[in-house]
Amino acid sequence: MAGDTDKLVCELALRMGDNALILGQRVSAWCGHAPVLEEDIALANVALDLIGQTKLWLGLAAELGAGDNADDVAFLRDARGFRNSLLVEQPNGDYGHTLMRQFLFDAWHYPMLQGLKESADIRIAEIAEKSAKEAAYHLERSSDFVVRLGDGSDESHDRMQAALNALYPFAGELTAPDETDEALAAAGLAPDLNVLRQQYDDYVSRIFAEATLTVPEGAVRKGGKAGLHTEEMGYILADMQWLQRAYPGATW
Repeated sequence: MAGDTDKLVCELALRMGDNALILGQRVSAWCGHAPVLEEDIALANVALDLIGQTKLWLGLAAELGAGDNADDVAFLRDARGFRNSLLVEQPNGDYGHTLMRQFLFDAWHYPMLQGLKESADIRIAEIAEKSAKEAAYHLERSSDFVVRLGDGSDESHDRMQAALNALYPFAGELTAPDETDEALAAAGLAPDLNVLRQQYDDYVSRIFAEATLTVPEGAVRKGGKAGLHTEEMGYILADMQWLQRAYPGATW
């Protein structure tokens, strides 16, 4: 039974860590390119928060056999080995697109971490406790921007609506449970995603109403949890992993 539990904990750590890693990689690309200096600094800090959380989650996964250490888990896996959602690997697009992607993730990430603070596994609970305060700030910030830009000028509204139309089909994967999610919930290791989905839907619906944005209809795009990613994932890993691949074991 202990072995089964460790496998579940490892899978959860990979999912949480990979989401943070890939989104952190995406967001970090704005460093030096954001529309104003304040946003350049703010997004760099969000990326740093996510990478810090990545180290905790992938460090746990490494302890449970996923690799020798967090760096190896991050830099030595191919795309099929990653367990992040499809949402976080979507391109940055314009600034509204990046903010919408961040909001759709944050609205899941914060309540997920709140639930993980109650995990039966102390290792999960401790990481969630450390990460939840950062996630709360991220959610407050991205929610505010969605409302301000959605209910702003005609152009900002149109850009945010276009971003929502493009990204919303990928958001459903975050709260769509598979067999692993169900096993994690049954073991008391993670919250029930069916319950979390209702919280998620209620929150994003309220924010979109304030932002005068319309939630699009359509099928949920998923596969990331099973290692089935979009073409974009290959480009991310090529950029992120090239140094370690070119110079294995290199150190500063």
